[in-house]
Amino acid sequence: MLSPFPGMNPYLENPDLWAEVHHGLIALMAYSLVPHLRPKYRVAIEKRVYQTVGEETVLVGIPDVSVGHSKTDSNDTVASTVAVASPPAKPVTVTIPMPEEEREGYLEVREVETGEVVTTIEILSPKNKRTGEGRKSYETKRQKVLSSETHLVEIDLLRGGKPMPIVGRFINTSYRILVSRSNYRPKAELYPFELNEPIPTFSLPLRQGDIEPLVDLQTLVQEVYDRAGLDMAINYTRKPVPELSEADEIWADNLLRQQGLR
Repeated sequence: MLSPFPGMNPYLENPDLWAEVHHGLIALMAYSLVPHLRPKYRVAIEKRVYQTVGEETVLVGIPDVSVGHSKTDSNDTVASTVAVASPPAKPVTVTIPMPEEEREGYLEVREVETGEVVTTIEILSPKNKRTGEGRKSYETKRQKVLSSETHLVEIDLLRGGKPMPIVGRFINTSYRILVSRSNYRPKAELYPFELNEPIPTFSLPLRQGDIEPLVDLQTLVQEVYDRAGLDMAINYTRKPVPELSEADEIWADNLLRQQGLR
């Protein structure tokens, strides 16, 4: 079953589905590239591990024990000097932020003879685009790659969050693919695209003089959608998460109605 959208499917951005989509894209991209890169290169699936704590912090404390004086009879001439604890208050159930181990996959194209990493391929996750440990961890890795002789391919298929920084004018676009060649920095190739456009095809940077294979990300997204049976996990009568802009929602509504999904 093919996705009903001509490009990126916004329903795949839902946090309940994205981890599955992300893993599927990483694996399929690796397997699709191997035949075009061997025998000089191989593609390794790597992972980045870090810890995060829930974004909303709930303060949990034990209320102080109240100390008061006992009641005395109005006829008593001597006040009681014995202090008694008041009954404890009824507890409220709360949730405390717990550290969670996050694992994010990415690809490394390595030269077989030397073992050197020639190209790093990153598919951004929601936590890479939000303030917190996920973004800090990724930005640290990003700066390390950009300061090296390794090419960087950065794929952003998420409308939510803050895009990765580029120098110069702000390019307002729903999705983007960045190809940063080490021998061309600080310049880089940016492929911006919108919901109603097919996902662009791009060349995978390798060593100078080598034939660079084309990465057909559109086909890979469609294959993940089909292989994982994601059509059965999506209710197209509902709005996607995160929600679309007003213009995109009107366009998507017409598209889905034409295909009998609404």
